[in-house]
Amino acid sequence: MIAYGFTKETALPFEKAVETATAELKKAGFGILTKIDVKEKFKEKLGIDFKKYVILGACNPANALEAILAEENIGLMLPCNVIVYEKGAGAVVAVIKPTAAMGSIDNEKLRQVSLRTEQQLKKAFDAVQ
Repeated sequence: MIAYGFTKETALPFEKAVETATAELKKAGFGILTKIDVKEKFKEKLGIDFKKYVILGACNPANALEAILAEENIGLMLPCNVIVYEKGAGAVVAVIKPTAAMGSIDNEKLRQVSLRTEQQLKKAFDAVQ
């Protein structure tokens, strides 16, 4: 685990890891608002080959609404990022810890939302094997 997120290696091939992470996030109440294919963008913008690496922008609409009502500018830190990248024959899956991302903001209502969101993200993360 890294201080600002949860991370794990899995034996799942990259594409299956992305599919599984997406499905588990959905079960936990998150939709994917964005999917950035970093490999594709590095090739397009820099002309370099890079490993398979995606950034998924995960959002739980009810939590996002509550966070924005508690702290109007919190949209600067939304959605919650989930990354999947290839490593050997498997993949690495990592999710942001909302409590770390939003920890510098002195707002108790937002802290409660970030704790709940983190628990929901961790549930989805733990389900990816």
